[in-house]
Amino acid sequence: MIEITENKIQVEKLYSELYNIACGAVVTFEGRVRNHNDLKQVIKLEYECYYPMAMKVLEEIKNQALKKWNIKKLIAVHRIGEIPIGEIAVWIGIASVHRKESFEACQFVINEIKHKVPIWKRETYFDGFVKWVECDNKTESMYQPGPHL
Repeated sequence: MIEITENKIQVEKLYSELYNIACGAVVTFEGRVRNHNDLKQVIKLEYECYYPMAMKVLEEIKNQALKKWNIKKLIAVHRIGEIPIGEIAVWIGIASVHRKESFEACQFVINEIKHKVPIWKRETYFDGFVKWVECDNKTESMYQPGPHL
């Protein structure tokens, strides 16, 4: 299952979807919104995406992982929109017979998502500065005086 959602990621539900009696290994990754980046205090984070292309690339990543490793279940969910500090922005879950393939597949999936899926991150800092982060095609940076000045 792959998904892009504006809703809070429901980890308990995703864990239950990973269940498979044939699997001895379940590996998960949670990418959470942190309160800092590049020595600046982050007060707001937003993700945007080009949905049709993002879903196509996520599907390709899933298919590559399923071909490369003996995976029984793969779940990848990425949240878009404004996400509060501390909440989950991306969640990956892999279930397989053995741990090695689950660990390797999970690392592959999150790395591919970060590098290939057209999802862009914009951070707002305590000082009012707003910046697109880790985006080759979004270079806009601007200063917007915030309520903390």
